Amino acid sequence: MRRLLSILSLCSAPLLGGCGYNTLQVTDETIKSSWSEVIIQYQRRADLVPNLVATVKGFAEQEKEILIGVTNARARVGSLQATPELVNDPAAFAKLQAAQGELSSALSRLLVVAENYPQLKSDQNFRDLQAQLEGTENRIAVARKRYVDAVQAYNVTVRQFPTNLTAMLFGYGVKANFTVENEAAIAKPPTIDFGRQSGAPAAAPAAAPATTPTK
Repeated sequence: MRRLLSILSLCSAPLLGGCGYNTLQVTDETIKSSWSEVIIQYQRRADLVPNLVATVKGFAEQEKEILIGVTNARARVGSLQATPELVNDPAAFAKLQAAQGELSSALSRLLVVAENYPQLKSDQNFRDLQAQLEGTENRIAVARKRYVDAVQAYNVTVRQFPTNLTAMLFGYGVKANFTVENEAAIAKPPTIDFGRQSGAPAAAPAAAPATTPTK
């Protein structure tokens, strides 16, 4: 019986390769490694938050709402388990990305507020943390792009005939991906006007200087 199974296995190997089984394996592993890199960069960003909040608090303690917002956003991110299996659960994937988007927005607001405090902007520790955060955001963008490309290649393979038959046979389904809406929301910086207090009337435009008519 064992010998028969071995023979059947050897005979079916070329068939599986021709039906996209090997491609499914390669693209699935690419997704796993790409997603792991996204999580590593997300964690790198989360690790910067406590020191960044503490530094800003030392110069702008009155910005409690912003500081609490960043801290809470980081806590929500930390409460979610970013396992490799997450990419197979669209609802869990969307929940994680929503939490990461909130953290991105909160950090953007924090950096905008920092512009209003010259002493904070000139602090070396803050500048170092800001540089690390900017570098991490760039790494996150690159990692997300690699993940998007990997999932796109995999999902096309899963849907194409005859690979879709192999995918159904071995339980490979479409995986969750970032959407254009996610990326746009995360990348869009907040607009905050510190030039005047909320509700205060806008300053009237300056009058044009009078000119002396020429004779």
